Order: sequence, then C-alpha cells, then structure tokens
Amino acid sequence: MSYIDGFVVPVPAAKKEEYRLMSEKASVVFLDHGAIRHVEAWGDDVPDGKVTDFKGSVKAEDGEVVVFSWIEWPSKAARDAGMAAAMKDPRFDGMGPMPFDGKRMIFGGFAVILDAMGKAP
Repeated sequence: MSYIDGFVVPVPAAKKEEYRLMSEKASVVFLDHGAIRHVEAWGDDVPDGKVTDFKGSVKAEDGEVVVFSWIEWPSKAARDAGMAAAMKDPRFDGMGPMPFDGKRMIFGGFAVILDAMGKAP
C-alpha cells in the first residue's frame, strides 16, 4: 500500500494565493521525485473542539486558516528516497520565504491501513 506524509499548518487568510502558488511549485518537485499525489486543502469548515481541534493543534491565530495537506507516495521506501531528493532539489531554494509560520506546522508519515473509494454520482 501507499505511504502518506500529512501536514497541518496555519496560514494567514490574506496569503491564500501566495500559499497556493508556493504549493504548486512544491508539487512539481515532489511529483518529480516519485510522489503520486499532492493535495492542499484550505480550511472551510473547521469547528472548534471541546478538548482539542485542528486550530489548537497549530495554535492558529485570528486571521489564520488551517490548511490540511498530504503527499502520497507508492511506498515508504519511495517516500524516504523521494523526500530526501526533494529536500536537496535546488528548485526549493528559489521559492523564497514561506507564507506561514513553519514552527507551528505539524507533520508525520503514515502507513495506509485502509483505502476505500466510492462511486462518483
């Protein structure tokens, strides 16, 4: 089964387009190094929780939107090699400053244990 790198990051709402453009450039690098899918999802319905929630996980501040994203790889081995190569890729150097506070980003690697898909309407 595939392997997923997951990310949650707070992004200033005013920097949505800047973030989207940065993500578009990063996608090319990840896909060139073996990723099979890269998704960036802008928070649209992110409720406050009773104990914890997405906003709390990244200490989102007023005016920030939580972004949930993932990169899908064919396997953990492909991810390890592809991510290492992507981090050394000079195309990342030209992206400039990140439009978010990277210290508040949470991320991790996940082994897929279920991958179900329904039929399109």
